[in-house]
Amino acid sequence: MKALRGNIVFLWIAVLFWGHFVHAQEEEGVAFDMALSKEKLGINERLRVDFTMNKDGDNFTPPPFDGFNVVMGPSQSISSSWINGKRSFSKTYTYILMPTGRGNFTIGQATIEIGGQTYKTLPKEVEVTAAVDKPNDQKTVDDVADESLHLVAEVSKGNPYLNEAVTVVYKLYVSPNISVTNYRPLDNPTYNNFWSQDIPVTKHTAQNGTYEGKPYRFVVLKRVVLYPQRSGELEIEPLSLEIFVDVPTNKRDFFGGRIYTQTTKTVSAGRRTLNVKPLPEAGKPADFGGAVGDFGFSVTTSKKELNASESLQATVEVSGKGNLKLFQLPEPELPSSLEVYDPEHEENIQTYSSGMEGKVSNNYTIVPSFRGKYPIPSISFSYFNPETEKYVTLHSEEINIEVLEGPMASSGNAVPGPSVNKQAVVATGKQFHFIKLDPDLRPKKVSYFLGSRTFFLLLFIPLLLIPIAIFFFKKREAIASDVVGNKIKQANRLAKKYLSTAKKELGNKEAFYVALEKGLHNYLKAKLKIETSEFSKEKITDILTKKGVAVEDINAFIELLKNCEMARYSPFSNVQMQNDYDKASEVISKLDKQL
Repeated sequence: MKALRGNIVFLWIAVLFWGHFVHAQEEEGVAFDMALSKEKLGINERLRVDFTMNKDGDNFTPPPFDGFNVVMGPSQSISSSWINGKRSFSKTYTYILMPTGRGNFTIGQATIEIGGQTYKTLPKEVEVTAAVDKPNDQKTVDDVADESLHLVAEVSKGNPYLNEAVTVVYKLYVSPNISVTNYRPLDNPTYNNFWSQDIPVTKHTAQNGTYEGKPYRFVVLKRVVLYPQRSGELEIEPLSLEIFVDVPTNKRDFFGGRIYTQTTKTVSAGRRTLNVKPLPEAGKPADFGGAVGDFGFSVTTSKKELNASESLQATVEVSGKGNLKLFQLPEPELPSSLEVYDPEHEENIQTYSSGMEGKVSNNYTIVPSFRGKYPIPSISFSYFNPETEKYVTLHSEEINIEVLEGPMASSGNAVPGPSVNKQAVVATGKQFHFIKLDPDLRPKKVSYFLGSRTFFLLLFIPLLLIPIAIFFFKKREAIASDVVGNKIKQANRLAKKYLSTAKKELGNKEAFYVALEKGLHNYLKAKLKIETSEFSKEKITDILTKKGVAVEDINAFIELLKNCEMARYSPFSNVQMQNDYDKASEVISKLDKQL
């Protein structure tokens, strides 16, 4: 009986030990599995695939997903917790797939390296049938946002000529199903090999339109005019934005209203390539200087009759539409006997969506020295018109300038041309009337430095400077000893430094609040050595609290950040902008004293 009891006790101990061993193995074992949202779906449905592991790994490689298109993913989620002293960890890579056709498909093996070893999932079979009447409604918030947001770069012309204007308009298309609350640029394109000019978008007004045949609302975010500076294939880099959106869910609140979930999505306009054509060599005028567009040309003078030593203005002007800032104006051919000053360049140009329009001119000041008639010959200006694909040469009218009164040139009343030789000086008998014949010389009085007024001034000035230097030294010492006052001055200077851009934009709501928000973030970045773009308002609050900043000052700082976000989509008055600017200066000063 005792032996039987001993065997039973031994058996229980063995069972408990084996259970503990198995449990320890399960704790230490690595699990890497693949899970499908369904094994049979219609061709108009989506398939969700999750790859889950219980330990973190490296070099995750998904299967090729033959027979499917990846519409989203991989999105990554991690959960980690401690329960009764035991750590629980889970990491999941998620893909959303759309079938490309009907049939039976295999989702192959995924691999990952954990602890130096490679682990693989088991392949799984999926059957794709004909379209179902009601596709699955298991779309995630990110799925809906992906389908409802599209950033498009509309290019006015894909194959322009060299130096021909090309307009790029960036439009954000938003489905009526979601609501955009805010956005921020992540990567602005650099227009290499282009001369570029931004056209400010003053109001982001939503307009109705269509995208791929479906009704959408769109907002113009950015306009830019480009002038290609070399021929061949030129690439326009994409514009990337982070969009904050509210997406409706299938849940409803107590009153039956739909509940919205906020998420962020990154959208990009995609790269665009222009095939820039060189200007044709056939028919190119000899005086062509690179002007491309449609222009008018003229040479005018402020007067055609004047006296010697008087001045007149000759203006060479090109007006119209084209690359007005990117070519040189022709120079007039003036007689050598006319005194001509360097021209003053003037521009009156506006940039519209279609390109630059206006006029450019060079103003020459001309002063004749002798009486006579002076012709200003006709000059030419050539440009290339991309609409007609032809070169055009314009000629100015010949202008005759008549000098009515003044000294005569030695050759009489001959008309000096552009290459006339130098004229001989005409003797009048009064060439030397400026020489004074009676010099009225007097002996110069000799003065000595020693004992003079200058001597005594230089002697006593250093003595007078000593009390002034003592006064300024004590004043500087008093200022340096005023620790509180110096901190206040330093804080005020710091606030002005970070808010200087915002102050310049007072009255311009969007630009002001963008600059204000950037100033607040730059202050934290400089003061706390943190990247504020990675922190939410809650984390900023937590950091400032740990630094010992007063609660009311933290709340004021966070309230300013909220105002910057709300201002882009809410009407804010100039008074409110001034109040926010003053409040920001005060808050930065207070934070700086506490930090």
